[in-house]
Amino acid sequence: MKGADGIRLDKWLWQARFFKSRTLASKICAGGKVRVGGEVVRKAHYVVRVGDVLTFPRGREIFVVRIEELGTRRGPATEAETLYFIMEENT
Repeated sequence: MKGADGIRLDKWLWQARFFKSRTLASKICAGGKVRVGGEVVRKAHYVVRVGDVLTFPRGREIFVVRIEELGTRRGPATEAETLYFIMEENT
C-alpha cells in the first residue's frame, strides 16, 4: 500500500461508501465519468491524494467532494464520512 502518498481511485470510492463494490467504482472510472481536479480519469488505478477534488455521478446525483483522508479500510458509514467533504451535490 502506498500509505499517506495516495490510494487507488476505485478503492477510495469504495472505502468512502459511494459505491457498493470496487467493481462498480471501477466501471464508473472506465466509463470516463469521474473527474479529478477537473480532468477526466478513465483508469481505476489512478492514484488520488488528500486534497484532490472528485466529481462523479451516483444514480441521478452528481457529487463534488474533496478528499480529507485516505482511509485504511471500508468501515462503517460514520467512519466513511470522515474521508471526504461534500463541496457540491446536484440532483
